[in-house]
Amino acid sequence: MNLKTPFKKAAIALTAAGVIGAGSAGLYSTVLPVPKAHAASVSQSDSQKALNTLNSFYKPALNGHFPGVVSSFTVGKTTKEEVIKAIGKAPMPAKDADGFDVYGADMGTPGYAFNYKLDKIREMRYFGTNVERQTNIGGITIAMVKKNWFAPNSVTTIKTGKLTQTKLTYIRGAYKLEFIFNSSTELDHINLLKK
Repeated sequence: MNLKTPFKKAAIALTAAGVIGAGSAGLYSTVLPVPKAHAASVSQSDSQKALNTLNSFYKPALNGHFPGVVSSFTVGKTTKEEVIKAIGKAPMPAKDADGFDVYGADMGTPGYAFNYKLDKIREMRYFGTNVERQTNIGGITIAMVKKNWFAPNSVTTIKTGKLTQTKLTYIRGAYKLEFIFNSSTELDHINLLKK
């Protein structure tokens, strides 16, 4: 008599119920706040993973793409309907035409935001993951970007209320890839839009 099969089925059912319950409760649908990663506390392997994440944006940006699960989306071409068909409706939809549909990070999946113009993606944002953030964008520093990608095409200071951010902009073909830092060691998000 095989007793393992009923136990496996029960374990799968309980796991699925827990994930569905947590997701519907909204426990995994927030982008912010995220723990701040400091460069001094990032190990060498974490730093290498962060560098791999940084470099994963380099080539796709030339064609208006982000790497990963949204790699089929193209700035200026992909429609809102195509985004919804691929990844569902945004848990946090835009409140106006200048707003972003936000898809929060959950269980190691990065968070994204999309702004549309004439029903096509105008700008994509990448927020990274909340879990092990230091191996993702939480481990990317201004010094790392400049060391590996050299001088940006422009550096801008952005003031929003009390928050002052630094934006490093790299021109990648017909697109701009922007790194928005809260400090020299805290990357907030990455933007991709047309030049």
